[in-house]
Amino acid sequence: MLDFLKRKKKAEKQPKVKRSFFRELANDILFALIAVTIIRGLFIEAYAIPTGSMENSMLIGDHLFVSKVHFGPRTPTTLIQFPLAHQKFWGTDIPSYSDIIQAPSFRLPGLRDPRVGEPVVFNYPPDTQYPLDIKTFYVKRCMATPGDVFEVRNKQVYVNGEPAENTPGMLTSYLAETPKGVHQRYLREIGITDYTDKNPFDTYATNALPNNSYNGKIGFEFHTTREKADKLAEYNFIESVEEIFHPKGSGPPVYPISTNYDGSSNFSNSINTRFDWTIDNFGPLKMPSKGMEIELTPRNIDLYGRAIQFYEHNDDVEIRGEEVFIEGEKIETYTFKQGYYFMIGDNRHNSADSRTWGLVPYDHIVGKPLFIFWSMDRTDPNTGFFQNIRFNRILDLIK
Repeated sequence: MLDFLKRKKKAEKQPKVKRSFFRELANDILFALIAVTIIRGLFIEAYAIPTGSMENSMLIGDHLFVSKVHFGPRTPTTLIQFPLAHQKFWGTDIPSYSDIIQAPSFRLPGLRDPRVGEPVVFNYPPDTQYPLDIKTFYVKRCMATPGDVFEVRNKQVYVNGEPAENTPGMLTSYLAETPKGVHQRYLREIGITDYTDKNPFDTYATNALPNNSYNGKIGFEFHTTREKADKLAEYNFIESVEEIFHPKGSGPPVYPISTNYDGSSNFSNSINTRFDWTIDNFGPLKMPSKGMEIELTPRNIDLYGRAIQFYEHNDDVEIRGEEVFIEGEKIETYTFKQGYYFMIGDNRHNSADSRTWGLVPYDHIVGKPLFIFWSMDRTDPNTGFFQNIRFNRILDLIK
């Protein structure tokens, strides 16, 4: 028979080269990092609560899953950053990113925008020393959206002139009039965890001398609900318990505070004399919406100048006293490029929020907290690991 009619033998397969253990491990790690980065960037990410500003809704030691899908995931602006590390490598001062290459931020379509009354995770706007997506993460409750008018009257929040619904378990501050302070075991029995402990090794929760005064009374300041404050007042060593209010023109400085607007990211601590606002009596303040135009009056420069200078992505902005210049040209009006939100904490007297540092731009919004997947109570150093686990909070929905 002819040779071309003969069936050719199949070429023998070459034996597959077996990869080494370390190469397989490196490939698995690389795949896992890529998968985790995609999931964290587009769908869901874990966050931990470091402060008590959202008690009782979210406690110190709660670990949350946060949805990026609700408000739309953002594309990264910092293209060189190490996965799973934010700002710095764990336990070091070594940056985990490089800002050599920066890209514009775009938001992919989401289910909806943030609503009044719901908690929101966002990047802390005053962190201007960091790129947008590297700024510190905060979680607060959204109390005003673009176009809304926000106001606080005697601690009650109003949105567009209507009283907003108060969160169940919302905290504020009280003064317990007592000569010695309060022993920690009494606070623990009642469930009061947010207080100033100047000497944790002392018998009492404060130093021998009480730590605050209010309305001519000297005592111990703490943050809790009205119900728990009333329980503390029942102890015979407590002379009185009084809720603390900050009327207009009193208390610590709030937004807008006086500043030279010289390009520095640091706030001054002086009160702006144009306003008599406090954390309990604030506003009214209108939230800018995309396309809203304002006249640059001295009052509006105080209220919105920082946003124009730092958050609107304008080049070469200068605020010289009561005048605004963009690229050397003085402007009399300004049209906003994005909307702004007002965020405050449920622990109303122990929260650094929009009442202190101002508005949250839309491009700083990160996501919506969904539920608690893990929670540890570390307020009592004498208890063991399993006693510290808050089993009753695991899988709780965030409201």
